[in-house]
Amino acid sequence: MAVFLLVRHGENDYVKKGRMAGRLAGVHLNDTGKEQAEAIAIRLADAPIRAIYSSPLERALETAQPIASRLSLEIIQRPGLIELDMGDWEGKKVKGLSRLKIWRMVQFHPSRMRFPDGESFSEAQLRICAELEYLARIHADDDMIACVSHSDPIKLAVAYFLGLPIDYFQRLQIAPASITAIQLNPSSFRLLTLNYEISFSLPKS
Repeated sequence: MAVFLLVRHGENDYVKKGRMAGRLAGVHLNDTGKEQAEAIAIRLADAPIRAIYSSPLERALETAQPIASRLSLEIIQRPGLIELDMGDWEGKKVKGLSRLKIWRMVQFHPSRMRFPDGESFSEAQLRICAELEYLARIHADDDMIACVSHSDPIKLAVAYFLGLPIDYFQRLQIAPASITAIQLNPSSFRLLTLNYEISFSLPKS
C-alpha cells in the first residue's frame, strides 16, 4: 500500500493567537513555523518520497517548500487538501466564537455543523478522503508521498478511514508541523503514526 505522510503546516500567528484562519489569503508561517518546516525537511531528507502535494494556501506551501528543496521535487498543489471553508468565521477569535451556542455543535456534533456561509464538516471529509483515494489510485503500492494540509482535514480523513463516526473526530489531535503516516490503497487502510511531532530544534546561528 502507498504510504502517505500527512503533514500539518507549521505555526502561524493565527494559530498562536487563537484565530480561525480558514481559507484567508496572506496567512504565512511565523518564525517558529519556518523553523518547524525546516525541521520537518531535515527529518524527511532521506525518506524515499516520490511526490509532494500541498494545499494551495500559503502556510501549507511554505511548509512544503523546504521538504521539496531537500528532495529536489516540485510541489503539486491540490485544492482537495485545502482547509475547511469557515465562511463568516474566518479571521475571528476562537475565544469569542466559543461563547456561541453553535460552538457545542462544532465540538460534539460536527456531523450536523455547517460554518455560516461556509462548508460543512461532512462535505470537507468527503473532499479530503476523495482526494487521498485519488492519489492512492495514481501511485504504486510501494510509493511514499507527502501531503501538506491542515488540522481538521487530516483529522477528518483519519477518522473516516478508521471507521470512526465524524462526531468523534475532534478527539484526535493534530499539532502544527506534525506528521501522521497512513497506508492506503483502494481496498485497505492502516494507521502507522498519529501526530508525530519533530522533537528537535534547529541550531541557532
